[in-house]
Amino acid sequence: MKILFAALFAVFVLSNFDMADSSSYDKIVYHSKVRARKEGPNVCALQQAMGTKKKYFSTCRNWYQGAICGKKATVLYECCPGYMKLDGMKGCPAVAPIDNVYGTLGLVKAISTQEYSHISKLREEIEGSGSYTFFAPSNDAWDLLDEEVRSALVSNVNIELYNALHYHMANKRLLTKDLKNGLVVDSMYNDLGLYINHYSNGIVTVNCARIIHGNQVATNGVVHIIDRVITAVGNTIQDVIEVNDDLTTLSDVALASGLLDKLGQPGQYTLFAPTNDAFAKLDSDVLQRLMGDKGVLQALLNFHMLNSVQCSEGIMSGQTFETLEGHNIEIGCDGDSLTVNGIKMVLKKDIVTANGVIHLIDEVLMPDSAKQVMELLTPSESTFSDMVSELGLSAAMAAEAEYTLLAPLNSVFTDEVMAIDQSFLKVILENHILKEKITLGQLYNGQRLETIAGKFLRVFIYRTAVCIENSCLVRGSKEGSNGALHLMKTLMKPAEATMFQILTDNGGFKIFLSLMEMAGLTDLLKQEGEYTLFAPSDEAFAGVSDSDMALLRGNMNALRTILLYHFSNGVFIGGGLETGVTNLLKSLQGNNLRVLHVSPNLSTLNGAVNIRNHGIMAATKSSMYHKDPEEIIQCFYSESRDSHPDPLRITNNRNPLSSTILLN
Repeated sequence: MKILFAALFAVFVLSNFDMADSSSYDKIVYHSKVRARKEGPNVCALQQAMGTKKKYFSTCRNWYQGAICGKKATVLYECCPGYMKLDGMKGCPAVAPIDNVYGTLGLVKAISTQEYSHISKLREEIEGSGSYTFFAPSNDAWDLLDEEVRSALVSNVNIELYNALHYHMANKRLLTKDLKNGLVVDSMYNDLGLYINHYSNGIVTVNCARIIHGNQVATNGVVHIIDRVITAVGNTIQDVIEVNDDLTTLSDVALASGLLDKLGQPGQYTLFAPTNDAFAKLDSDVLQRLMGDKGVLQALLNFHMLNSVQCSEGIMSGQTFETLEGHNIEIGCDGDSLTVNGIKMVLKKDIVTANGVIHLIDEVLMPDSAKQVMELLTPSESTFSDMVSELGLSAAMAAEAEYTLLAPLNSVFTDEVMAIDQSFLKVILENHILKEKITLGQLYNGQRLETIAGKFLRVFIYRTAVCIENSCLVRGSKEGSNGALHLMKTLMKPAEATMFQILTDNGGFKIFLSLMEMAGLTDLLKQEGEYTLFAPSDEAFAGVSDSDMALLRGNMNALRTILLYHFSNGVFIGGGLETGVTNLLKSLQGNNLRVLHVSPNLSTLNGAVNIRNHGIMAATKSSMYHKDPEEIIQCFYSESRDSHPDPLRITNNRNPLSSTILLN
């Protein structure tokens, strides 16, 4: 048993050692062979997208999804490259005979290429001595070629056809492991380049033609079968858009942005090029605004470019790519063409150039950085957008100025909110528009933000949240050309009064206020500072016995200690507390308060007291109140300097003296 295990382990190590120098293509072929092992030796499992002739050595993802480019795929079993069937034997047990390059074309059934090699007088060369790589078009590839082009080649076999076939060849042997991504191989036609892309999913392309059967070794080289006939490349992306009649607007945009010359420089780019018709779909005022702002034009053009070559044949499923503008787009496929951000918009694909590839699209991709601030709003903030327009706030926003929108989500605008008098609602929404552009990264704790109404809002930064006054940001901040957008969980209620005024006006905190006055702490409710108050209501004192109250009033040190235990340094609102964990807030008394934020409307204090209704903001601090305490919090404090040598414990079995609820 040990010997068997050692042998199997050795085979495993050696097989992985063999794969160590393999390319992505080789690894995909190997895994396809593993998947087909039940079919016999040297059989590979392939997937064919239904309704097409395209077959792939599939990635794991496509294999388990059973689909290629979103189309259901059938599984086929064929001999792996280099192997053949034998009558009466399972699988593909025979190694394919080795021949010269010309003979090998017949072995891999590239009959059209073999025939054209014969009539163009190339046969003698590829039967002779040397070391060649032949990227040979399949029979189907020749059938896909425009009939006029094909006829012109065949009618001039000694020059045009011979040169075309030479462009498919390199004067050295290159296996797929040698075909590195981004490699440019000198062809045998005037040394014009062959542009190689080798993708992580195992796809290898030559001028965006896919190798469908690779590494067929010949005595004088190697043959790779490709899925289309390729043509010589000499132009850059700049050259193409300057001469293409469908891209004149894009050419104007590139020139006005100052990026036209960049499109002619060496590199590895993908350009999703909007046609003239795509630009014509934009409102005339939008296009005019874009053309008047060089920075916006640069963002717009860069959003259509990738810093890598993505041939259509290299895409087997949706993938996300970062554009040169900095934000992502998703490139997918539907079996026939490419999709961009899930939309089928590619009119023509794989225009290969010396510095990348171009795909023509019929929509302009508009990045946030090219949009004005009101254009950043999405359907999830449509109510805020409608209200800003209806109340005249958008009209008051100058086009040349910068703003920040603090946009509440649609769910915030309940029937109760929509029933508010419009003049008052306008005042509220004015506090959701800032006078300047403030991005998420520019917000800091203690920052004061001025609204278009002249009010100032305070910023609070927590471990897992950024909040402005009593409302916290939702993920999804955006930056536009003249402003920024932050999504808010609730309507903001800027502070208008001090803690003392709020408690006094409420009328439900008379006992707490009297105790604060008795302890000489009333100024704490009025002075400047950043505090959080867990304020016990009169109901909280209902269960405190007369003797305990007398004890409090008769011992100023004890009273001050308990009252200061209700204050914490710093402003903590409900949305700023991390959910599901205990948040430790140091009280002014010195000990920690333990706040567990259970949900948006429920927190507990010191494991016993339910806190409800989070966050009434005071002008200089944040007040947090409670109304219905349920259990006791035991507060221990020692007074070694007074007449009581032992720690004084104030307890009550019903209502805690320091219980709190956060009010919205």
